Amino acid sequence: MSAPDTAPSWLRLGRIERYVLVQQARSLAIALGVIAALIMLIDFVEISRGIGSDVDLSGARILGLMLLKSPQVILQLLPFVFLFGTLAAFVGLNRRSELIAMRAAGLSAWRFVLPAAGAAFLFGVVTVMALGPLAASADGLFQRERTRLSGSAAASEAVWIREGDDTRQMVIRAERQDRANARLLGVTFFIYANDGDGHRTFRERIDAASASLSAGRWRLVDAVGAQIGQRAVRYETLDLLSSLADDEAFERFARPQSTPFWSLPAQIARVEAAGFSSTAYRLRLQQLLATPLMFAAMSILAAAFSLRLMRLGDLARMTLAAVVLGFGFFFVNQAASAFGSAEVIPPWLAAWLPPLLTALAAFTLLFYTEDG
Repeated sequence: MSAPDTAPSWLRLGRIERYVLVQQARSLAIALGVIAALIMLIDFVEISRGIGSDVDLSGARILGLMLLKSPQVILQLLPFVFLFGTLAAFVGLNRRSELIAMRAAGLSAWRFVLPAAGAAFLFGVVTVMALGPLAASADGLFQRERTRLSGSAAASEAVWIREGDDTRQMVIRAERQDRANARLLGVTFFIYANDGDGHRTFRERIDAASASLSAGRWRLVDAVGAQIGQRAVRYETLDLLSSLADDEAFERFARPQSTPFWSLPAQIARVEAAGFSSTAYRLRLQQLLATPLMFAAMSILAAAFSLRLMRLGDLARMTLAAVVLGFGFFFVNQAASAFGSAEVIPPWLAAWLPPLLTALAAFTLLFYTEDG
């Protein structure tokens, strides 16, 4: 004898809801496979023409780099996977007259639309919590490998680092990085003192041939330091206290897209403590938090258009309208991200506005279709 089902009625899924979810899962898998294949093909060609033109890479090596780069791009296009996949699933149900039969039996559209949106929301949570950090770590590894393989072209770029606390700030400029020996070459340290009122005054400049970071100290080699109103002093080696971890001289300001979700709050705190703007990292954090809502909104939008097909009978026109509207919200998302990065609007607004607009449009269309 089976145990009684104690779950609330609104959480229990009937046979029809489970059937719709299975159809949606199949369509989502197909849409994901198609989009992922296209992205990986494009990345393979891009890597072979970019990095492969500078360094002799085997096909297996290019494939490995592609597998590091592609997951991040695929995750960024997941809203389209839910748009196209859900649309295909409900259009298929409509073509086979299964939606007509469900509605004729008195089944409300909310009975199979909301479970589909709930599944999309849960997948969004999994994406943010697990898949996203893995893809971000892979993207960071790809960036490091690309820099290493590119050699002197990437290492010759100037490096700027800022660190300090309430009493002292240091701005560090290096002409280039020596990653093989974990050193900064051609380094200049600009040291500032902070008083109790928050005013900052220049105190000393130190030029050194090289600098390496270890155990909370900068070790400067062949350094020359000069304070205001005093003669320059030469040092064979000079140690300066640092608030950076040993690897942060190279990785301190990794791209927001390469920073895992769980590391973003700490990264924001470190960037702000160093005196830099954390807008890009805050925007990335808010966009990740809004991801489940975007997935659910895209699913509801696709389902709402599919329900209208049953009454209007214009399959091609309504399908095209759904795709165009989905791309429209994508461009709204890109524009909002640009405004947020430029600090025209707050990062939280730039991140949450596109999914909220998508959800409102989807619910409006669904209410109009279902309730007239």
